[in-house]
Amino acid sequence: MLLKIAPFLFVFLWSTGFIGAKFGLPHADALSFLLVRYFLVIGLMTMLALLTRAPWPSDPRRWFHIGVSGVLVHAFYLGGVFVAIQHGLPAGITALVVGMQPLLTAFGAGLFLHEKVTRRQWLGLALGLVGVFLVLAGKIATDAPIGAMLVPAVVALLAITAGTLYQKKFCPSFDLRTGSVIQFLPTAAITAMAIALFGEFRIEWAPPFVFALGWLVLVLSLGAISLLNLLIRSGSAVNVASLFYLTPPTTAVIAWGLFGETLAGVALAGMALAVAGVWLARK
Repeated sequence: MLLKIAPFLFVFLWSTGFIGAKFGLPHADALSFLLVRYFLVIGLMTMLALLTRAPWPSDPRRWFHIGVSGVLVHAFYLGGVFVAIQHGLPAGITALVVGMQPLLTAFGAGLFLHEKVTRRQWLGLALGLVGVFLVLAGKIATDAPIGAMLVPAVVALLAITAGTLYQKKFCPSFDLRTGSVIQFLPTAAITAMAIALFGEFRIEWAPPFVFALGWLVLVLSLGAISLLNLLIRSGSAVNVASLFYLTPPTTAVIAWGLFGETLAGVALAGMALAVAGVWLARK
């Protein structure tokens, strides 16, 4: 039952990450926000692993592979998205750049994992990409400053693609409790070094920030990330990646409900295309 509902639950929870960033980033530096989030996740998951006597990997190579996948999926992907948004890149453009991930993953899955990507899946991936473009078309300002702000978003795109492929190849199965600790430890270390070298630690403990932090720790880092690991373990890389096409449309619906952001007819058509594309890609 969990495997049946996991894709739908993952898409919804993952989509709320942009909402959490909208609430929290005005009160904190992006990397500082993420570092506190990582430390809280490490503490909570360590206590859970010890209380439930979860198994830790016995092979040092397993620690290494799980750690590398965590750095790619968390440190570079989340760091890239948060930094891009904080430095002024519109959230629509950020989501659109990261939305290229399923196509890159499909190419990499055939090249590195020797997964066969069928014509039906390629058609689904293409439809999903068109759907994402339509959903975000009305939200992207034509005069928005782009330039170097695209760099962290592109880094995030490459990192989530590489992280999905790497985890599927080298460590598709691990205990979700101890594995989360192993993933977030090097992620926190790299984020702390980035703050020391390129920025400063800044947080204002305002109520919106506290709410956003609690949501991203409990719902995103514990819930959505565990579901992502479960999906990578049980499905092909292309199947998992195709779900990311549903994130921008779902985020748009949540933003409509919470902030009253309008949804034009072309956006609704884009959502329908994105859903159809994911259905084709996952068949």
